[in-house]
Amino acid sequence: MNVAVSKINTIVTLEYLQTHAENQYFERKGIGEKETKPSKIAEELIGMLNADGGIVAFGVTNNGDIQDLSDIENELDKYRTLVFEYIHPACNIELEEIVVEGKKIFLYHVEQDAERIFSRKDNDKIYLRVIDTNRELTRDQVKKLEYDKGIRKFEEEIARDFEESDLDQQLLAEYKEKINYRGDVIDLLSARHLTKKQQDKIGFKNAAVLLFSKDPEKYIPSASVRYIRYEGTEALSGTKHNVVKDERFEDNIPNLIDTVKSFLRTSLKDYYFLNIETGKFNKVPEYPEDAWLEGVVNALCHRSYNVQGSAVYIKHFDDRIEISNSGPLPAQVTVENIKTERFARNPRVARTLEDLGYVRQLNEGVSRIYESMEKSMLSKPEYREVNNNVYLTLRNKISGHSKTISQNVMEAIENDWDNYNETQIKILQFLFLKNKATLADFIENIGANEKTIRRYLNSFVELGIMEKLSEKQRDINALYVLKKE
Repeated sequence: MNVAVSKINTIVTLEYLQTHAENQYFERKGIGEKETKPSKIAEELIGMLNADGGIVAFGVTNNGDIQDLSDIENELDKYRTLVFEYIHPACNIELEEIVVEGKKIFLYHVEQDAERIFSRKDNDKIYLRVIDTNRELTRDQVKKLEYDKGIRKFEEEIARDFEESDLDQQLLAEYKEKINYRGDVIDLLSARHLTKKQQDKIGFKNAAVLLFSKDPEKYIPSASVRYIRYEGTEALSGTKHNVVKDERFEDNIPNLIDTVKSFLRTSLKDYYFLNIETGKFNKVPEYPEDAWLEGVVNALCHRSYNVQGSAVYIKHFDDRIEISNSGPLPAQVTVENIKTERFARNPRVARTLEDLGYVRQLNEGVSRIYESMEKSMLSKPEYREVNNNVYLTLRNKISGHSKTISQNVMEAIENDWDNYNETQIKILQFLFLKNKATLADFIENIGANEKTIRRYLNSFVELGIMEKLSEKQRDINALYVLKKE
């Protein structure tokens, strides 16, 4: 096992320093690299303070080489004092000087602040870390940041009457293992700023309840996920009520993700499409897992938990899935820039989920939603913000497709594929794409004469590959379909 090189954050090992991707929470800065002056490192720290916190490793190059800050010993005091020289107001950044492979490096441990906004002391510029870059904010963006910091306060509040016995010890043990922590679980929660000491008692923050309680609903109403399956493409009521399944899931967020993931895997169907080049049937999911899973994770991370009484909803229609969460889009994020911007509504929750491996980066997750839908040749994801709720819609292309096909039919087509001529292949391809067709449809779209097409259709019917939906012998309007059973 990799040994922690940091006493402040045990997730930091030599391997982490050298190979972990730079992201929302981690930045490398090498000696002599561009923008490693004390003032520039201060700007990186300001960006992390205003965002979700993190670590800046000074003395580690972009490609992971460990340098020795002792080589610039006469300049190091400027880096030791840059927090006081360049950052306003006073902040919670701890400088850790460590020796790795006989070389000195600095680790700046940045603790995010739920309320205050930080700037450069000498010029009042305000920065925000977004993914692995630092952004200088405009006046309007600062106002949005101030608003969203107010919403963030909820996860910092102490959950009233929370008992230590309500903690999920198994999940906490897994968390300890993930981040290489060897101390007591309460010390771990304290180190991750998920608790707060109140006189002689430990207070557990709402973030800790959401992440590690066995029953968060006991303290935070509607901290849950609700799945509703509708028959059809719209929600109906009254005598036309069309809900065929309604499930509610209550648990801490990591367990919710696992449970909903398993549930949706069984609820969403796989379909088969004929690959004309190989003659094989390829299994295609109703929706790619990367898309709907990231949608669920993002909803749980970004939800405004201070808006109680409204769960995360997954509404499943024949032609789409809608995933919604309470609360507007977070600061700096709009429907138009959601692929490139990031700001965690609940940074304690988001960072812990990243430690546990559930998310790499929230905005990376949005990009994966787009990429996986595109690879599956499905419509672009649709985001919208309505009445302070955010909706993600994923649409499929198979709601109008014949949703079942006989295993025997698939095997028969695959086995005989090499014996089919070009016209027979075109007949099968056309019918599979259109679901049903008349003789006239085949003639118009395939290009062969009526006698040839009729002969092949009759042959496919006799072989049990197709069905002719007519009792008349020579019904020119008869529909042909692939056999379902």
